[in-house]
Amino acid sequence: MLSADIDRYVGLHRAMGLKFRLQAGLLRHFAAFAEPRGDRWVRTETVLAWAAEAPSAAQRRNRLLVVRRFSLKMQAEDARYEVPPALAFGKSKKQRRMPHIYSYDEIQRLLGAAAQLTPKGSIRPATYVTLLSLIAATGLRISEALALQLSDFTSAGLVVRNTKFRKSRLVPLHATARCGLERYLAQRERVGGASSSFFVSMWGEGLSYSTVYSVFLQLMRSAGLRQGPGSPGPCIHDLRHTFAARALEQCSGGGPDVARHVLALSTYLGHAHPSDTYWYLQATPKLMERIGCRSEVLFEGGRS
Repeated sequence: MLSADIDRYVGLHRAMGLKFRLQAGLLRHFAAFAEPRGDRWVRTETVLAWAAEAPSAAQRRNRLLVVRRFSLKMQAEDARYEVPPALAFGKSKKQRRMPHIYSYDEIQRLLGAAAQLTPKGSIRPATYVTLLSLIAATGLRISEALALQLSDFTSAGLVVRNTKFRKSRLVPLHATARCGLERYLAQRERVGGASSSFFVSMWGEGLSYSTVYSVFLQLMRSAGLRQGPGSPGPCIHDLRHTFAARALEQCSGGGPDVARHVLALSTYLGHAHPSDTYWYLQATPKLMERIGCRSEVLFEGGRS
């Protein structure tokens, strides 16, 4: 009963064009927790017990709210669904998480850890080294990188299809990035398999986000860039922030040059508007130094 209702709920959201990936995973995880207890509907006591098992306060609140939204909808057709209190785990502070801008050394340590993955001699180390290198070199979203097909690697660059905004775009590649992808494909040929996914597991199958994220956390901890479970730290998406910040650092010239550079960066990242790109730009020391120098020139009556 509960699992069937969850499947209907997830199916409805996906029919409306939503990916609904994280919410679906949490709801099915809740069902696996609740149904062995004999629950056929959402019960507040069970939701609170399940949510309390999450390792952080933010995750506990998120678990609670995902199930609460589901129960609110289901209660309209079945009064046996209980709606847990929204503030059972306190009120969330709506504060933007500060992105981590990776240094060159940190990226090298992350890739070094990926190169040490086992089993040795398998495609697994090459897959994660290449995947993380590609994201760092192009700023692709992790979902875009995992969705790449073999046919998307063209002489003009990578064809990124049906992105976050339901659009496709061409991502030109630097010669070094192209070389790295070609080297990976040469290793991938030995794995074979029926999958057309560009990045594959040891068994020749496409990679899932949950698997990649789990391996990423393992790599970050082994590289000394993250602490144990439940501790905050840099995430995969921060590589996209890093790409945007470093790309802006490379821009020379005055205001008009910067404006053109930001427009090009916005297009490259697949944003609908340049204003969406501002979210990714962080005040790195190099950028602040240049801003300070330009401000000083402007203050002295010159042109910035």
